[in-house]
Amino acid sequence: MTAPTKLLIILGENNAIKLTLPLGIPKTVNKLKVEIENQCGVSEQFRLQYMDTDFNQFLNLTSTSDLKDMDKIKVIKTGVPETSIGRNESSASSFHLGSPSSGHNPDYDTDILSSPESMSSSSSSSGNSMLRSAAWPLDFRIPEFSFDVELQLTKGNQEFQANGTLLTLKPKLKSDILESLSSEIMKYKAYPSDSNLSDVCQALVVKHPCLKEKGSETGFSAWKISLKYKMSNYRGKLKNLGCSELVINSLKRRGSSNVHPNQVKKPRRAEVNFCPDYPAGETRESQEEERLALLSEFKKKNNDETTKAKMAQTFPHRRQEILQDMPFVADFKSRWPALFSPRELICKCSPRAVF
Repeated sequence: MTAPTKLLIILGENNAIKLTLPLGIPKTVNKLKVEIENQCGVSEQFRLQYMDTDFNQFLNLTSTSDLKDMDKIKVIKTGVPETSIGRNESSASSFHLGSPSSGHNPDYDTDILSSPESMSSSSSSSGNSMLRSAAWPLDFRIPEFSFDVELQLTKGNQEFQANGTLLTLKPKLKSDILESLSSEIMKYKAYPSDSNLSDVCQALVVKHPCLKEKGSETGFSAWKISLKYKMSNYRGKLKNLGCSELVINSLKRRGSSNVHPNQVKKPRRAEVNFCPDYPAGETRESQEEERLALLSEFKKKNNDETTKAKMAQTFPHRRQEILQDMPFVADFKSRWPALFSPRELICKCSPRAVF
């Protein structure tokens, strides 16, 4: 088992914090930055420098292999607000479909990437329409829990730092933690992979070392199993509440008599798993009116910006039409000619396709 590591984090003049890493030095600089953010409260974007013993001065940190126990790390803030890694990776993508031949990580096969116009148009949408608005982050951030949970974890972490005592988990506390983690995961994926769950659980025990498990090689094996089952229950709950994406994935298209009431089908590789609800105040009828207005705007010359905005606005209607009605290509092309315009087709030719 990796021995705990201590680093001195220099945040500024007369401002330094001791950083304890129960699992040792992370394998990547990005993971080290996440731990610094969580334990030192750094909210801005920053880079790192380490004290080099050969030159006796701070050098830019490019690999964690240069670090050892009791080293000094200097945080250099850039002044730019930190955003989720992978957010808005493609300016024209609504979502992308990966494949083994495309060279993408399989974990990203069904991630959703929102374009700036679709993000702005969804600012007034319901909560479900904001799901899958970003790709899975390289370093998962543990959310802030409710006040009572944070209070218990704070005391547990203090006790762990003082004498190494692990927190005794009560069922209610564990359930609240898993519920919050499931809600955060749903912002990126409805069906996280095994490696995704490992990322979340590792980030959890790094931020809250009092939750680390005794006798576990990773320190979070039981957390991972519990989170897997919690995600399954959470998907079922959202499906029963009418979450469009999960409802659409639970149907077999063979008639309601053959559909199991509690079935939530996991999407296959590269299968679309994003079916947004209509924005608040919008209905199928109102979106259909926007589609008709889009047809009129598309016929006008030099009207790309208006067409682009209406395409983003009608995205939920288009997606639900594809997934629920499954029209023929010819019929769909006649209803959505703007989707087959040269500008849209150029976007489709990129590794991340637009639909």
